[in-house]
Amino acid sequence: MNAAHPILTPQGVRRTTVYEWEDAREHGIRTSSAQECFTRHDWVAEEVPVALVINGITFAVMMASPVDLADFALGFALTEGIIEQASDLYSVEVEPAPFESGQSGQGGIVLHLDIASERAWRLKERRRNLAGRTGCGLCGAESLNQVQRALPQAPTVLINPEALLHAQQVLRESQTTQQLTGASHAAAWCNAQGEILLCREDVGRHNALDKLIGAQRYLIKKQNDATFHLASDFILITSRASFEMVQKTLLAGVGALAAVSAPTDLAVNTARQHNLALAGFVRQHRLVSYSFPERFGFLHPQLD
Repeated sequence: MNAAHPILTPQGVRRTTVYEWEDAREHGIRTSSAQECFTRHDWVAEEVPVALVINGITFAVMMASPVDLADFALGFALTEGIIEQASDLYSVEVEPAPFESGQSGQGGIVLHLDIASERAWRLKERRRNLAGRTGCGLCGAESLNQVQRALPQAPTVLINPEALLHAQQVLRESQTTQQLTGASHAAAWCNAQGEILLCREDVGRHNALDKLIGAQRYLIKKQNDATFHLASDFILITSRASFEMVQKTLLAGVGALAAVSAPTDLAVNTARQHNLALAGFVRQHRLVSYSFPERFGFLHPQLD
């Protein structure tokens, strides 16, 4: 990425030496080899295995950015259906876990979650038997019933298209990890005016959304924050809108999800069935509505 970097850098990135090759002919430079190779410093995003241990039971191992881990723990527990509200999570302990001798890498992290005993019975029902790839939300699900669960109906939200485009522009400019590394996703909680109230980044798109939901719940739990209004807020993500991104948005109680890339067929069907306004390709001067276009102020023109 940009060789000029700030002295203070966000957590979750490391400086490294890279070797860059470039075809000089692209710049009109004529040399004997028409090639240039040079060395420079660059920033790369950290990615570590994060084990979630809930009431002493290992639930899942996810590949994630090692930042905002308390937010991740709460958001993950909520969107996995392990707990129903933030108060069901009593504490989160972050424990570094070095790799065994002979293994490469910096090691991983163990998140110890202490949850209400009346919620612990869900652990066996929802437990994953495989380690997930980077933010792979459904990796390791033990049955098809774990994939498609009972979901709530979303609140009806009306959003001006200009608010979506404004939020996308502001989010792109505020992604510090992405700007340094080019390797992270972001999820943002936005109000009806397109102002970003909260933002979280991660190498995994599902993780970024879990962290965002967890951060929002922590603010409400600790401060009784009145900043958020589920009847008018929306979530913006910098990835495609897959089924589980829609599912997590519904479980967060938000009425609209906007993505910079496309949704999947299952995501669109789920959004339509559960009253969620879904927009894709939110970029610069355009967006596409995949459900409830009237909520974005669209009319219903006849198909050609």
